[in-house]
Amino acid sequence: MESLEVGVVASQERAGALARAWRRLIGLPKNLTAKVVEVAKKAMKLGRDDPRRVTHSLKVGLALSLVSLFYYLQPLYSGFGVNAMWAVMTVVVVFEFHVGATISKGLNRGLATLLAGVLGVGAHHLASLSGKTCEPLMLGFFVFLQAAGATFMRFFPRIKAKYDYGMLIFILTFALVSVSGFREDEILGFAHQRLSTVFIGSSVCLIVSVIVCPVWAGEDLHHLIALNMEKLANFLEGFGDEYLRESEGSDSNQDKLLFREYKSVLETKSKEESLANFASWEPCHGRFRFRHPWKQCLKIGASIRQCAYRIEALDGYLSTKFHAPPQVQTRLQELFTEMGMEAARALKQLSSSLKTMTAPSSATPHLENTRTAAKALKSLLETTSWEDATNLLAVVHAAPITSLLIDVIDCTDKIAESVNELASLVGFETAEKHLKCDDVVLTVTSLEATVSPENGTSLGRPAPAPVL
Repeated sequence: MESLEVGVVASQERAGALARAWRRLIGLPKNLTAKVVEVAKKAMKLGRDDPRRVTHSLKVGLALSLVSLFYYLQPLYSGFGVNAMWAVMTVVVVFEFHVGATISKGLNRGLATLLAGVLGVGAHHLASLSGKTCEPLMLGFFVFLQAAGATFMRFFPRIKAKYDYGMLIFILTFALVSVSGFREDEILGFAHQRLSTVFIGSSVCLIVSVIVCPVWAGEDLHHLIALNMEKLANFLEGFGDEYLRESEGSDSNQDKLLFREYKSVLETKSKEESLANFASWEPCHGRFRFRHPWKQCLKIGASIRQCAYRIEALDGYLSTKFHAPPQVQTRLQELFTEMGMEAARALKQLSSSLKTMTAPSSATPHLENTRTAAKALKSLLETTSWEDATNLLAVVHAAPITSLLIDVIDCTDKIAESVNELASLVGFETAEKHLKCDDVVLTVTSLEATVSPENGTSLGRPAPAPVL
């Protein structure tokens, strides 16, 4: 009886497993379709967020198709043979999103291949002079020496930042040329073909990257720094209202995503340094000249992050609820709002100045207003009578907020100083120059409007001469 029950249970489990497997098999097309739709939606969102990603993908495909002709076409294949595949590999590893990154990798790979090829041939020649017995020992010693030395050099910060990829290619190429020369009779031909294919692949990458919808790292760096300023400004704009809302204990249903965007500024250091490194390799383009002061851009980014750290600490006090005397509470809220708004306007003016590369003179009045409001806030805290324990608790909470706000104002001044220094180094155009150009255009237009097209006589009072 017991064996019969065990058999029934086992058959039921097998039937259940088969039923589950059948359901999965039946639902497989539906699940697969849902996955494909999900991936397609993600791909479309990725392309909409930055259409340059789609362009970059097409550029890589174009570059690979061009270098593949050296392998497909017999006349070209006859000149390079199997080594033509190195051109394809070069495109795969060299082509990057930014022009500066592509140039950096291309030059690193080309120069490292050239130098390592020459040294590899020289090492092979020296080793061959020692005889057949000592030749492999000498080659092994040379490979060990260059690999150890080049690897140690990669620890130098400057070399690691700009030439790390070149050092890797140097180690690889030297080992390939010197070691393969032990079994290969035509070592010079091998080194020449390797260098030629690397040069062809790198050249195709550089040409396609620069000519076809180029993505400049320098422009992205300026845009990133300007965007970070705007994120800080968004917080400061809403600080006064948020402070009043939290201190009164009221609930807010508004979306705080824009208000808290400053948090992403704290994590942009590595991205800024990477973009500045790539931008230093880029040629003159647009408003960016050769040897643009990218270090000054990094200085501005560092000042922005310092301000963001103060804002993060300031944001922590918004969840603290306390009640000051009504007249003091109202005045505090007014001063906090004024300081935040004026600092936000200054940051937005500085951001606009960085985007358009014009002198940030319009930010100065807003910075002066923030200092005036800060003095008024200090005076309010010093002259207010804090008698009972509740009021004393209120000033204990208000004092650090005031101190942090003043620190934010000081950081804003430092940001303005850094932007002004960049403007003087680069030679930003002044706003007055733009205004004068606009006045000239308007005046010339008014003069043309007063002349008859038939006889050239004046139809009315002539427009005044432009004042330059």
